[in-house]
Amino acid sequence: MKQILLITDGCSNVGESPVMAAAHALQEGITVNVVGVIDHGTIGELGSREIADIAKAGGGLSRIVGTPQLAQTIQMMTRKTVVQTIQQAVNKEVKKILGDGSLEELPPLQRSQVVNVVDELTETSPLRIALLIDASASMKPKLAAVEDAIRDLALSLEAREGKSEIAVFHFPGRTSSEDAELDMDWTSNVSGVRSLFSKLRMRGATPTGPAIFRVLEHYRYDTLDGHHGRLMTEDLDEREGMIGGYVV
Repeated sequence: MKQILLITDGCSNVGESPVMAAAHALQEGITVNVVGVIDHGTIGELGSREIADIAKAGGGLSRIVGTPQLAQTIQMMTRKTVVQTIQQAVNKEVKKILGDGSLEELPPLQRSQVVNVVDELTETSPLRIALLIDASASMKPKLAAVEDAIRDLALSLEAREGKSEIAVFHFPGRTSSEDAELDMDWTSNVSGVRSLFSKLRMRGATPTGPAIFRVLEHYRYDTLDGHHGRLMTEDLDEREGMIGGYVV
């Protein structure tokens, strides 16, 4: 199972629409969850709408939280999305068996057995989460809370029975030509998470859409079983021909 977990205050202002980018991710089997750490006022309202739209397009969840609730929210969303993904797969198999029937129509004993299978798969299925951190200037006061939340998430992933891997990106990158920068490649060892945030340099722009596309490219190169996949050049060609709705 593959996820992108975007942590942002919303209001993308450079490059392709992040909603369109999230829709591309969903087409490739990657769920996009979004945690919004936003401010009050008009900008916060605009950010909230964008956050909800990105998650909807990416088949994921969105939550608006204050910094004290950030760590708990991230862990909850990660687990809930895993459960939903497994439930969808199980429901498809049940539908093949029952035709137009549903899981609720199974006898109580069989329904309980299916629920137990879902619970077991939640803990044992391999999981990859790409964390995508908004490092625009407006996020600077919230960075300490983001660091704590990511550390807690990494520790909870270590406790799972199944293989869990995490990668960390931030956006924008160090130069104006970098939409997003890879800070930590796929790893099950979370010890490196603590040292990541000293490297971040906060900048003004918020290229959320291009950053999501950057993470998608990384997923395409590096599949869950460790084999390298070929980059989907057709999609890159398509992007080059697009007029981004957020170009400034």
